Amino acid sequence: MIIVAILVIIASIALGFFVLIQESKGGGLASSFASSNQIMGVRRTTDLVEKITWGLAIAIFVLCLAGAFICKSEYQDAHPEAGQATEQPAEE
Repeated sequence: MIIVAILVIIASIALGFFVLIQESKGGGLASSFASSNQIMGVRRTTDLVEKITWGLAIAIFVLCLAGAFICKSEYQDAHPEAGQATEQPAEE
């Protein structure tokens, strides 16, 4: 579980970085990296940054789901009586 949490934190920091780099309507921080755009071409660089951004967002989503399932299974292994206490017999 700790590994999944660390991966989510790293992916979140990277996502924040790539979101800041993207060129928005206001220019963003992408204008600071104009020299790197000359190497690959402006359009190719923005496509790459956008794909990385979407990939990181999807990775965070998947890692969060995996972490939830891991936590649930770890909790059920540690507390086997917790699953049985949810149903109460009906009284007549």
